[in-house]
Parts: sequence; structure tokens; C-alpha cells
Amino acid sequence: MYDNKTWSGRFNEPMSELVKKYTASIDFDQRLALCDIQGSLAHAQMLTESGILTEKDLTDIRQGMEEIIQLINNNQMNWSIDLEDVHMNVEKMLTEKIGDAGKRLHTGRSRNDQVATDIRLWLREETDIIIQLIADFQVALLTLAENHTDTVMPGFTHLQVAQPVSFAHHLLAYVEMFGRDRERFIDARARINRMPLGAAALAGTTYPICRERTAELLQFDDVCQNSLDAVSDRDFAMEFTAAASIMMIHFSRLSEELILWMSPRVGFIDIADRFCTGSSIMPQKKNPDVPELVRGKSGRVIGHLMGLLTLMKSQPLAYNKDNQEDKEPLFDTVDTLINTLRIYTEMMAGIKVKPENMKSAVLQGYATATDLADYLVKKGIPFRDSHEIVARAVRHAEEKSCGLEDLELSVLQSFNSLIEQDVYEILTPEGSLKARNHIGGTAPEQVLRQIMRWRKILG
Repeated sequence: MYDNKTWSGRFNEPMSELVKKYTASIDFDQRLALCDIQGSLAHAQMLTESGILTEKDLTDIRQGMEEIIQLINNNQMNWSIDLEDVHMNVEKMLTEKIGDAGKRLHTGRSRNDQVATDIRLWLREETDIIIQLIADFQVALLTLAENHTDTVMPGFTHLQVAQPVSFAHHLLAYVEMFGRDRERFIDARARINRMPLGAAALAGTTYPICRERTAELLQFDDVCQNSLDAVSDRDFAMEFTAAASIMMIHFSRLSEELILWMSPRVGFIDIADRFCTGSSIMPQKKNPDVPELVRGKSGRVIGHLMGLLTLMKSQPLAYNKDNQEDKEPLFDTVDTLINTLRIYTEMMAGIKVKPENMKSAVLQGYATATDLADYLVKKGIPFRDSHEIVARAVRHAEEKSCGLEDLELSVLQSFNSLIEQDVYEILTPEGSLKARNHIGGTAPEQVLRQIMRWRKILG
């Protein structure tokens, strides 16, 4: 008869109901079920090829697992807390269906290397989805940027108007950030894709297994080379969550800007109604709930990283029950990333840009002052001297409540006689953009080249 606790023969009394509920993981780790079956089928094939299981065993295992997959896909699997986790639930169901062959499946492995393999299989698949979703989001940013290479907005430092930039150039800064995020996930995937299976509990197994064959069947790039490390390593989970945290910080920064830009006091953009909510008391309100919530969820993901780091910091080798706590933060991090990427990709496509408000803001902050200083430098004046000259000109314009471009030539020449009529070409925001025509600059020509470069990278 199948015992609900495969280890119960060692004990003189049953586990208390309180401990059973406290230690069970089936409520959340059942999402690993299909990966668990995938790993088990590869393990069974390897055991058969190694002469440990019979062909009849393998046939029965495959048939039984196919029936279990159907139950899972149809939400008909009866998950039991008495069986602790997804592995024992699947094994019990398999054994009920095919008998002793189900019991023999666990030959040459432990739940320690089994769960470590399942998590890697699951996370590898989710990472592939995330990598593609990042690319989709970058394309949405590029599409918006293509329509605004000549749209002038203020660039800020210290949240003060600094120099003119194009809106497209500003968006491309985020394309670069998420490009680095994508690289991080691609890089992390290489370390996720190493197989622990065959390490057994901690020391390997006495059976003549071929781990390389199992890795080939599961499309792992390599096997974990040390059995102790194989079952206890969660670096890949921490690395993934670190990459996730950095990406959520990028989303949080973008969210902060969208929230500010949508404020009527700024009025640079409008977010489509379907991504906003109203107020229960103020009928005029349109709240940017999606960016606000994403800004908040960044803290959630960062918290998961801190939790995983703390989880692992004091564990001796090899496997410890603490590691049961790695799954929920990892699952939630993946869910948060995928949902955020999908909703942001759609939201950015529906953003309405208000170029006239952006242009007005540029004209309010003496954004071309540096251009005037550069103009004087090209006339032979040392930059520190030209800086002082322009500072005096800005102060005079402030006193007159006008822009530098509004000052008459004679007034500008009172600050330095080298200033000529051509100065007005560089005092316009558009002239400022065009002057920065180099790699990484905000000139429309350069911005278009960067858009084409990213289009080529993203295919």
C-alpha cells in the first residue's frame, strides 16, 4: 500500500496537523507540475537506456504521465496537502495508475535534485518569455520615438530645465536601459540552464546513470559539476531576481516621469483613459494608476531580492528546508515582470504627446544658455569666461522676463562684442538639437540613426 509519507517508517508518531500545514508547499509549487513531469520523463528514459528500468517500465511511465498531464491541464488534479509537495503528489498519482513502475521512477534521484531541476526548467521558460517581452516593449518605445524625432522638450538635471532634447532622444534612453536588462536576462539564462538532476540528495548516486544524457533530453547546456552545490545552489534565482529588480527600477523611473508629465502643471503627455481611473469624490480627476502601481511594484520585487539574499546567507551545505521559501518570491517576481511588460507595452502605444507644451517648457528655462557659451568658445573665448558672460546675460533676461532669443543683438553684444547676428540660429531649441550631431547626441539625424540601429538589433 502506498504510504502518504514516504519517510514515515522512521517515526513513531504521525506529523501534527499544524506542522503538516506549516511545512507543505503544494499550494504554491503545483505550478511546477508540468516541469516536474518533463524532468521525470527524461530521467525515466535515461534510466531505461542505462539498463536500470525496463522498456515496459518506461512505456507505463509515459502513459501514466500523459494521463496526469491531461488532469492538470483540465484542472482535475486532486492536490493533497498530506503529500507535502508537487513531486509526491505526481508520484502518488502515477503509482496509483501504473503500479510499481511509478515507485521505481525515483531510482537514482532525490527530491533535492528534483526540485532544483524543476525550478530551473520553469525559470528557463519564463526567462525566454521575458526576453521576448522586453524586445516587444522596446519596439513600442521605438514606434513612439519615430514620430517625435523633431519634438523638442526640456532635458533636466536636478529636475531643473537644462538643455533642449528631442522627445525621441529621451525615449531612446529607456530603450538603452531595457536593452541592458534584456542582456542581463540572456546572460542569467546561461547559468539557469545547468542541470542538477543526478546529484541525488547531496552526494550523487550508486546507480550507473548518465547525467549528460538527461541534460541532453532536457536541453540543458551543461550539468552542475558538484553534487553538493547542485542541490543547494540558488544563485540563479538570486541573479534572476537581481536582474528583475534593476528592470523594475527602470520601470519605476519611467513611471515617475509619466506621472509628472501627465500632471496638468506640466502637460507633456496624456495617457489613454483605459489605463487610468477616476476619483470617488472629485469628478474631474484622471489618475495615472498604472504607472503609480508599477512604481509601487518595483519595491515589491526589490523586496523579493532582499528576501532571497537573506534566505541563502546562512545556509550550510547542502540542501535545507529553508529553500522551500525560494519559490513564492521567485514566482511573484516572474508574474510581476510579465504583467508589467505586457501592460506597459500596450500603454506606451496609446500615449498622446503634446509638443506645444514641451516647446513652451523649453522656452521658460533658458535651455540654450550652454549653446551661447559654446558659441563664444568657438569665437576664441575660454569656456570659464564664456560661462560668466552668459550667466550675466541670463540674469539680464530674467530681469526683463524674456528669453535669450528675445534680447536684441545690441543687448547681447553689450555682454561681448564677438556676438553676431548668427547667434539667433543657435538660441532656438531646434538649433540646439541640430548642433549636437554626433553619436549619442540629440540631433534628429543621430536619433533616427539610433532608431534604425535598434530596429536592426531587435529584428
